[in-house]
Amino acid sequence: MSKSSPLTTQSIWQRGERDGDLSCDVAVVGGGIVGASTAYWLKRGAPDMDVILLEADEPASGASGRNAGFLLQGTSADYMSDIQTHGSDRARRLWHFSQENRDLIAGELSPRAFEFEASGSLTVAGTAEEDERLRRCVSKMRADGFPAAYISAAETNRRLVGRGFHGSLYVASGAMLNPVRLVNHIVEKSGARLLSHHPVLAIADGAEGVDLETTKRRVRARQVVLALNAYLPLLLPALSPYVQPIRAQMLATEPASSRWLQLPAYSHEGFYYVRQRADGVVLVGGARHLHMLEERGYADQTTPALQADLEKFLHQHFPQTRGLAVARRWSGVMGFSPDGLPVVGEVPHLSGSYFATGFTGHGMGYGFRFGRLLAEMIRRGRRATDADLFLADRFSDLPRSSLRAVSR
Repeated sequence: MSKSSPLTTQSIWQRGERDGDLSCDVAVVGGGIVGASTAYWLKRGAPDMDVILLEADEPASGASGRNAGFLLQGTSADYMSDIQTHGSDRARRLWHFSQENRDLIAGELSPRAFEFEASGSLTVAGTAEEDERLRRCVSKMRADGFPAAYISAAETNRRLVGRGFHGSLYVASGAMLNPVRLVNHIVEKSGARLLSHHPVLAIADGAEGVDLETTKRRVRARQVVLALNAYLPLLLPALSPYVQPIRAQMLATEPASSRWLQLPAYSHEGFYYVRQRADGVVLVGGARHLHMLEERGYADQTTPALQADLEKFLHQHFPQTRGLAVARRWSGVMGFSPDGLPVVGEVPHLSGSYFATGFTGHGMGYGFRFGRLLAEMIRRGRRATDADLFLADRFSDLPRSSLRAVSR
């Protein structure tokens, strides 16, 4: 993910000698899963197109490289909740979109390059009410063509080698992967020109296209895609109503002596998530709902209180982890949209250029397919397939609605 630093000015001493300016057909800003995928699909559809991928740090340095590596289908909510919020047709299309994302990753790329495991996944109920909702998801999902199975509480705990969980929803197409290796694999296969350590400080309509001012050089493009997610408002403050920065925290244990957890578990309405890697390391994240105010903003740091809640969850539900030391703690900044769905729109005053934001902690579930959508929008605009699911003009009252996603 490309990030504009809050320190956006430079003294004459810091600026130094600049590299030569560059031009291209399309400049993609942001080297996370969405930006890398957009560059890939642009070149896939038009190999002669000159595409530059601009990244403030290294690819996957932001949220795309700081998540648990889940590849789930659907949105960040369960299917029945999506139907209630978005309607039956839209919920079905959103699930299909994310299913296509998973299938494209498995079929278009080289899965072994990023440790892809076709493990299936469990959405695990943390309360009786959530349990009943997951149970009711099954018949509706099957009717809409998405195989799923309800698993009883006893069987859920057996499969997880855990305790204290309610029932769960099993989806056979769920998967796990190494997100940093995935993003770098996509960048490598794209054939785009990667400019790492090129934070974009300003964007403007120039005489011969769009001018992107970076710390090292100016890049001129005929069209631009801004795949900045949470960091979009730091470059274009006018777009801040579409996304709010929300921090996520995780920890990883030292390797356990055996691998007892074979599939990813997304629990308590997504506020906890846990998996175990092939090397025995256990990863757990979440607990944001217990620290809502503290987890807003761009600060890249962990906090003792939330980290303690992660350990409490892990030890309570998986007692076998109590003797494992914590090997690493980290955080990442997610971009939350007003309604929990990604947002795509035309960059103000730059006709034919687009932004994508607000993936609401579910970027891996959308990202590769979303890159294809953005590539198609560069060619066809709003007529791109499935663009209507995510267009920014669905919002009519942003100041009021922009607070909903962060309070769920």
